[in-house]
Amino acid sequence: MKHQYNRRKFIEMAAVAGTSIGLSGILNPVMAKAPLQKGKRVGIIGLDTSHAVAFTKTLNAADTAGVYLGYKVVAAYPQGSLDIRSSIERVPGYIEDVKKLGVEIVSSIDELLKKVDVVLLETNDGRRHLEQALPVLKAGKHMFIDKPIAASLADATAIFKASEKYKTPIFSSSSLRYMEGLEEARNGKFGKVLGAQTYSPSPLEPTHPDFFWYGIHGVEMLFTIMGTGCKSVSRVHTADTDLVVGLWEGNRIGTFRGLRSGKRDYGITVFGENDIVELNNFKGYNPLLQKIVRFFETGEAPVNPKETLEICAFIEAADESKKNNGASVNIEAVFNKVK
Repeated sequence: MKHQYNRRKFIEMAAVAGTSIGLSGILNPVMAKAPLQKGKRVGIIGLDTSHAVAFTKTLNAADTAGVYLGYKVVAAYPQGSLDIRSSIERVPGYIEDVKKLGVEIVSSIDELLKKVDVVLLETNDGRRHLEQALPVLKAGKHMFIDKPIAASLADATAIFKASEKYKTPIFSSSSLRYMEGLEEARNGKFGKVLGAQTYSPSPLEPTHPDFFWYGIHGVEMLFTIMGTGCKSVSRVHTADTDLVVGLWEGNRIGTFRGLRSGKRDYGITVFGENDIVELNNFKGYNPLLQKIVRFFETGEAPVNPKETLEICAFIEAADESKKNNGASVNIEAVFNKVK
């Protein structure tokens, strides 16, 4: 299947870029089983994505530079998607992968929460995130929710409301948000950002609104550079490609191209006041993981909830535009449906 190819390609890119630390550290049983300082025990929910294994390899390796502040994955609850075959079929292999890294496999989220201090919610299926996030929030444990935060704007909104209710900080992000140079561009390195165009693979999964599944990488890059303030969305859809145009405040235009044929890659063109710049140097998951660890330590989310929710609204607006032959869809109207 095409989306399986894209995911394998993504994993290969991450590995080449240094997602996994030296094997001597990964396979060191003393490192994996050493008692941990209170507050540093990481638990994983969902072993149906390569991200879970990649994060575990990095955290449980010898952290000679102290980048990951002593955080280690100690336990995992493997159940992710209940009906997406490509996800379900990964679980047995990923269980064995993390067990070799010293991770205990538990039978429930409640059992997991008794053994860990912070949580990586890695379930590949965004439809399950609200259900799986609630007990973590009630337990008061800082949590990173891997992309997508949910499979709908309504569920994403409910997750953030629960976070506020239980006073438990969370954040969600694609690893592509931290592509080299992207944050600096957003912060004005090339002058005011006048517009941008991003591209990423965008295979479709029938259980998810189109871009919640994989195109979210390109959408998140677009919001990373453009920020919030998107007013309307229109979309041209074919079997091979999507082109989505967003109109931002100040008449700025941002576009996302979702790729399903030909060469599939990740990148962005930034149109700044002072320069036009191409960024496509993705260096794997570690830049995101460093942000996650800092969040675990401080409770300060590096991504504003408003931006994450607007990403969800953008995706739903794009689907609405697709249903209406490319008609422009107002973002505020999408939010109002949830209200």
